[in-house]
Amino acid sequence: MTSYVFGKYQRGVSLTGLILVLAIMGFVAIVALKTVPAYAEYSAVKDAIAVAKDTGGTVREMQVSFDKNADINNIESIKGRDLVISKESGETEISFEYEKRIPLVANVSLLIDFAGTTDPSGAVAQKPATE
Repeated sequence: MTSYVFGKYQRGVSLTGLILVLAIMGFVAIVALKTVPAYAEYSAVKDAIAVAKDTGGTVREMQVSFDKNADINNIESIKGRDLVISKESGETEISFEYEKRIPLVANVSLLIDFAGTTDPSGAVAQKPATE
């Protein structure tokens, strides 16, 4: 008859391993909680440029439409004057680019580049350089 000794090998997670896993999960949660609002704002900007394009009219009217939508949706990273409004093949297209700096801990921050356009090809127009 064979006898088995239970408890010969310990199973489970050590206290050090548990603390390490919780620390990593905490860091990931902090980064997620700080970046989700930036992505929500980016989504609101994309929706706002689509609405501005649908209003049509002059460049200034589209910028005003964007600014009104930005006030309603709490968009603070970009204004109507920052949009690149161009006419590509007879169709008006609106593009934008901006950076969002998210402070994480002390002097460590996360920099995210956002860009979008109403152009079906996905090509984001560059803002002309002014000197």
